[in-house]
Amino acid sequence: MLAHIQINNYTIVDELDMELAPGMTVITGETGAGKSIMLDALGLCLGDRADPAAVRSGSERAEVTATFDISGIPAAQRWLGDRELAAGEECILRRVITREGRSRAFINGNACTLQDCSQLGALLIDVHSQHAHQSLLRKDTQRQLLDDYSGQGAAARELEQLASDWLRRRRELDELTAARDEQSARSQLLAYQVEELDTLDLKDGELDALEAEHRQLANAEQILQAAQQAMDLCETQESGTRSALGLVQHEAMQGEVVNGVREMLDSAAIQLQEAQSELRRYLDQVELDPGRLKDVEIRLDTIHGIARKHRVQARDLAALHAELREELDSLTGSGARIEELAEELASVEQSYRSAAGKLSKARQKAADKLRKLVEKQLAELAMEQCRFEVALTAREVDNPHPHGMEDVEFLISTNPGQEPRSLGKIASGGELSRISLAIQVISASANTVPSMVFDEVDVGIGGAVAEVVGRLLRALAAASQVICVTHLPQVAAQGQQHLRVSKSADKKAARADLARLDDSDKVEEIARMLGGIDITDKTRDAAREMLSSS
Repeated sequence: MLAHIQINNYTIVDELDMELAPGMTVITGETGAGKSIMLDALGLCLGDRADPAAVRSGSERAEVTATFDISGIPAAQRWLGDRELAAGEECILRRVITREGRSRAFINGNACTLQDCSQLGALLIDVHSQHAHQSLLRKDTQRQLLDDYSGQGAAARELEQLASDWLRRRRELDELTAARDEQSARSQLLAYQVEELDTLDLKDGELDALEAEHRQLANAEQILQAAQQAMDLCETQESGTRSALGLVQHEAMQGEVVNGVREMLDSAAIQLQEAQSELRRYLDQVELDPGRLKDVEIRLDTIHGIARKHRVQARDLAALHAELREELDSLTGSGARIEELAEELASVEQSYRSAAGKLSKARQKAADKLRKLVEKQLAELAMEQCRFEVALTAREVDNPHPHGMEDVEFLISTNPGQEPRSLGKIASGGELSRISLAIQVISASANTVPSMVFDEVDVGIGGAVAEVVGRLLRALAAASQVICVTHLPQVAAQGQQHLRVSKSADKKAARADLARLDDSDKVEEIARMLGGIDITDKTRDAAREMLSSS
């Protein structure tokens, strides 16, 4: 339950610090005093959008903190535990808004997203706004309300995901099927090109080796001639070098200079001899082979011809080969993907049909129960002639629909003999308020959320009906915490805890205050709500009687 709320610098609230109790809490005050401010501020903690204009004039930021007792809310405990945000039996939601438009949210002191606040808030408190009767005119709202009432809210969301999965696969399958003919032509071309490159079988480094071999074969005659001449010169030079070496070895030629010359001539003769040996081995490797030269030229022409066909350099053929093969493999795999998608589609559809069938049965059962309870509730609200129906109309389309196999719509007949029709076409404003309240009270009674807020849901109701409304909310508070903003004394009199909002103003700013009323203050507030400006003893007596009967 909501145990405490603290508001600082929000709209006309300077500072508000309020403890809340179990049971039924009513909030009253003059029109325009700001009765809904506390609930608007609470909405910020629950993930509502922030408006920088809500920061109190003269302040840099607004801050709202809501503390919940979650000792009896296992779902909230699990949610916090799964995200490592648990902090005992308390849960503190805090929201900070700056005048510049920045907004931060915290759960138990940890920064979080607004989506986190919204998800957790849905487990902590359920807010029924004064405009709920307008949203109730929408079929989506009616369907969600029925699913939540039947306890199938999670099942409905899972069904929506199954329908989404089916649709995504259906689209992919349609795209692949439509492109299959075009892909077939492309696949044939790729198969021919890849086969051609497979046949070419160009090895790594082969092109460089072929070009080097071609240069050698094409110039073999010149190479042989030049190498032979070089070898002859080396032989001649070696002979001359050894002759020179013989001359300087004369015994009369002595000294360090001569010794150095001898060593150089000897070394030169040895190197010339080794050069001749290397040239001889090279000549043995080089041969005139016109046949091999022709084969190399044919191979090079083939390689360069295929490269020109694909408009790439010959050295890029290997990369092109890999690229074409990858594309061919992907197109070949599209056929397998089509078969795979068809199987997945059938499996998802089967799961959808099974889940949708279960949801339909639950809806049918809940619709009948909701009809009976709402009609009973409407009778207590002075609408005993009303007939309420939850129409479940089978959808004509065969494909999985996100919202199940039937369309859900609330129908009402307010007069005997009148066929039930859509709420917006039959009900007047006052009737719609009562119908909405009846549905909300019934659906809330099946709610597992331990705290409920009713923000002026009794608009358009008065007299004896207002007293019934107050008793309904008081009965609801026996099982859950109920917080009700109201302008009706009959409803306010049912509150076990009564808070009054008042507004004061000076030349600089307005200020809203919230006070807890004791028994005597309750009498004065109820008398004010009954009698208006002038409160008489009679209105006080009427207020006491109203309070005593609650």
